[in-house]
Amino acid sequence: MSKDNSRGPLVIIGGHEDHEGDRKILKEVAKRVGEGKLVLATIASREPEGTLEKYQTSLGELGVTDICELYLRDREEAFGTAALAALEGATAIFFSGGDQLRITSHIGGTPLLDRVVEIFQGGGMIAGTSAGASVLGGTMIVAGSQDAAYREGDLSMAPGLGLLPDAIIDQHFAERGRIARLVGAVAHNPSHLGIGLDENTAILVEDGQFMVCGSGSVYMIDASDMTRSNVANLEDDEALSAHGMKLHVLSEGDIFDLSTRTPKPAPPRQGKDDA
Repeated sequence: MSKDNSRGPLVIIGGHEDHEGDRKILKEVAKRVGEGKLVLATIASREPEGTLEKYQTSLGELGVTDICELYLRDREEAFGTAALAALEGATAIFFSGGDQLRITSHIGGTPLLDRVVEIFQGGGMIAGTSAGASVLGGTMIVAGSQDAAYREGDLSMAPGLGLLPDAIIDQHFAERGRIARLVGAVAHNPSHLGIGLDENTAILVEDGQFMVCGSGSVYMIDASDMTRSNVANLEDDEALSAHGMKLHVLSEGDIFDLSTRTPKPAPPRQGKDDA
């Protein structure tokens, strides 16, 4: 296993990143790909037609010229030579949206995932948007109710790929009212950080910390100091109770230290300093 500091960056996106305007997030992706080869993994989608062309256009205009697609119809293909060949020479992998369970059920425990991890541990960038973001954590939410208090049976969870271990990542966060389900997921897994990402918003994870990029907010739920939870004893239709959780809300430029679990404000913008 490589040391932590040899691992590549992660670009984790809450979905619906801008492809036509300023493209701040895709610019960060392009900067980390450089002249390397990017593999667009469309595994999460049942109908990925058009996805490759979309990213080839938007990233191509930002200087990424070597982009190919990796798609699997079923798990058996993850053991084949064609799938591994798609990753040959790759310096970056981008997981697109769809259903995160399709990713883990198709590539978990296969030589293909081993190769993805090798690329990451060798310094290659791994990015993901929407379902492709959720899958990067240690545990992922597969399904859960929205816009309602968390109650017993509301959540379905499964192991993620673990590239950002001890984290549960949720996306389309404010837009789909997912605060309660992420709080419930963290109550079930208090050692994990809950990370909620708004649309067109990303975290750029490097060197043990991340910076926020994009137009929305990132919501950090930390249960490490939680003093009480009824999650193990919930009865039918009883709402969750959890005491001592921390909530941080971060916006563009803010930094979060993953080892100390502390946020830092963005550096002052030029012209915004106190007189």
